[in-house]
Amino acid sequence: MSEPVNWDLAEKVAVRVAGRDPFAESYLYASLQPDFDELTAEAEALVAEATGLRSLSGPARARVTDRAGWVHANVKSFRRMLRPVTDKLGPMMNSPFAPIGRSVAGAELGTMLGWMSTRVLGQYDLLLIEDEEPDEQDIVYYVGPNVLALEKRFAFPPREFRLWLALHEVTHRAQFTGVPWMGAYFRSLVASTLDSVDPSPGRLLDALRRTFDEIRAGRNPLDEGGLVALLATPEQAETLQKVQGLMSLLEGHGDVTMDRAGAARIPSAARFGAVLRDRRRQGTPVTKLVQKLVGLEAKMNQYEQGEQFIAAVEEAGGDALFNRVWEGPEWLPTSAEIKDPPLWIDRARRDTAAIA
Repeated sequence: MSEPVNWDLAEKVAVRVAGRDPFAESYLYASLQPDFDELTAEAEALVAEATGLRSLSGPARARVTDRAGWVHANVKSFRRMLRPVTDKLGPMMNSPFAPIGRSVAGAELGTMLGWMSTRVLGQYDLLLIEDEEPDEQDIVYYVGPNVLALEKRFAFPPREFRLWLALHEVTHRAQFTGVPWMGAYFRSLVASTLDSVDPSPGRLLDALRRTFDEIRAGRNPLDEGGLVALLATPEQAETLQKVQGLMSLLEGHGDVTMDRAGAARIPSAARFGAVLRDRRRQGTPVTKLVQKLVGLEAKMNQYEQGEQFIAAVEEAGGDALFNRVWEGPEWLPTSAEIKDPPLWIDRARRDTAAIA
C-alpha cells in the first residue's frame, strides 16, 4: 500500500532547506560531543537535586548532530507517529494523481522540517516505540551548528551555555522517565488524537466553516495550536486541550528548573534566557506565519503560561502542592487551569481536604 507522503522526498527537501551552516565545518564542532557528554551527566544530577525526579531508564545519552541528522531523526519520528493517519489514507492512494499528492505532501513536510532545523538547539525524543531499535531511542539531541552559531553571535560562554541547554532537555527526560506513568499517558493522548482522524472531504469543509466563524468573531483560528487544532474534530479538540495543558506544564517546568538547578553554576543564565525569549518573539512576517501554521507560536506561549502557573501554585502551597502534578494524570492541570491557576489550586485543596 502506498503511503500518502513521500518520506524520502521530505527528507531531501528538508536537508536542502536546512542548508549547510558554516559552523558544521568549524574546528570548534569537535568540542561539542565530549562537552555535552559531560554536561548532560552533570545536568541530570542537578535536575534530580532540584526536582526530586530521577530517571528510571538509566543515564541520559547525548548525541550531537548537524541539521541533516536532526532532520533524519525527525522524519523517522513523524513517520511512525503519523502511521495511524497514513494507514487510513493509504487506500485512497490508487488514483492516477496519487504520486503527485505524495510528492506535494513530502515537499511541504520537508520544507517545514528544514525550516525548524535552522532554529532548534536541543530536543529530547520522547515518542518511544516498542518495535524501534533501542539504541535509536531515549536520546537527548543537540544541533551542533545552531549551538555554535548562537555562542558566536552573542558571545556566550560555551560551557555555561551548553550546561544551560542540557538542563532544559534533561528536565524533559526526567519528566518522562522519572514519573512512571507520564510517557505512556502522553503517548496515549497522541494515539487517541491520531486514531480519530477523519480524512474525508466533509471534515475539511467543517474545518473551513469553523475557520470562517473564528475570523468573523475577530479571532485568529491559528492561535491555539496551528493547523492541527484547526482541523481537529470536537473529540480531538478535547484531547488537544489535555495535550496543551500538559505541554504548558512541562515546558514551564523545564524553564523554571533550568534556571533554578543551574543558578550556582551558570552566572549568565538570565542573559541566555533573555536572548532566547527575544529570539522567539522576533521574526519576519513570513516566519511568524509559519510559526502559527505549525503551532510553534502556541508552543512559545506554553513556556510563559507554564511558568506563571508554577509560580502561582508554589506561592499558594510551595513544593508540596506543586508536586501533586506528578501523582497521576488526574492531577494534571487542564488548559483552562493553566491559564487560571486558582482553578487547579482550589481543586487540589478540595481533594486534599476530602482525603483528610
